[in-house]
Amino acid sequence: MNVEDYTKSDMKEIYAERCKRLAAHLVEQNLDAIVFIDREGNRTPSIRYFSGHPSDAILVVSATGDSVLIPWDVNLAQAVAVAHKVIPYTSFERQAVPAVKGALQQLKITDRKRIEVPPTTPYPEFLKFVDALPGNYIYCRENGAYQFVDKMRAVKDEYELACIRRACAVTDGIVDKIEAGVRGGTIVTESDAALLIEKELREHGCEATGFDTLAAGPSRSFGIHCFPPYTNAPFGTTGLSILDFGVKYNGYTSDVTMTIAREPLTQEQSEQLELVEKAYDESLKLYEGQLAVRAPAMKAESIFTKKKRSMPHSLGHGVGLECHEYPVIRVRTDPENLFQAGMVVTCEPGLYDPDFGGCRLENDVLITETGCEVLTHSRIVRIKD
Repeated sequence: MNVEDYTKSDMKEIYAERCKRLAAHLVEQNLDAIVFIDREGNRTPSIRYFSGHPSDAILVVSATGDSVLIPWDVNLAQAVAVAHKVIPYTSFERQAVPAVKGALQQLKITDRKRIEVPPTTPYPEFLKFVDALPGNYIYCRENGAYQFVDKMRAVKDEYELACIRRACAVTDGIVDKIEAGVRGGTIVTESDAALLIEKELREHGCEATGFDTLAAGPSRSFGIHCFPPYTNAPFGTTGLSILDFGVKYNGYTSDVTMTIAREPLTQEQSEQLELVEKAYDESLKLYEGQLAVRAPAMKAESIFTKKKRSMPHSLGHGVGLECHEYPVIRVRTDPENLFQAGMVVTCEPGLYDPDFGGCRLENDVLITETGCEVLTHSRIVRIKD
């Protein structure tokens, strides 16, 4: 199905099914409820994943699969969210602890119950939860139900894949326009590239960039993630330029990196490009369901090590409602962690040198049972003057 084909009734079923799966896990773990809090300084897309509400809210899901949503913007919640009950945050004077207590009361979870709060909860706030919910057991732990949610979100359902495919299609169109603009001389600065991305994504119905666009001309491409994200410095001029960006559609982001290599290049720069392309091509062959997540990272590392080079970041990561999700594709990943069909991850080998600049090639990849499907078509663009 295309994204447009999903009705409000379809979405209600999708969110209910997700809450049902979460509830089954809560029962297995002898938990009665789990709390999600999305607020400034501590964001989580899990509220959107389970209810459709985009941000600034509290969501409590019970072991029966029922949910209470407490949004900062109740009008927005009533328009887009799905929950058994929606209560304005103002009913609790916009205080998280009283709001969670109120939600639990609505769910009839009141005494000698086991409730898990976010692992990012500050200790003073955790103590407030304990005081506000006497007689209950409050869990705040790193490897609890939230880890299950991360892994659950890693394998995308059909609706998620439809959103990601749309984001990737828009991304591919932008990649083509960036290349044409650099070749044609209409994109000559980092800000030219970044602002074109902003314009194009809005025209194609996307919400925003998935993260700050990173546009680095030859003078700044030595950094893995340039700072500031982009300036008015030259872009696409002689040497190596890097453009790392993503667009968000219905909450789901793409994440790609293209390198612009304009001649004349030094021998070191040419070798760097060839190594990155080789690492990309060879490691991509190991993106397949039931293969070890670390296998492609080990392949890329072996290619770079033979040339006495090293990559200072992971080979890839999951993408979805966040630009960095589970799993992380790196050599140190547990060998028992396996790719699962339905995961969307990146493949992004890169090399960087303070004298010669950097290059990175990144695309989004859907894992299947028999291999993978590359969803985006970013590339290294070679330009001869």
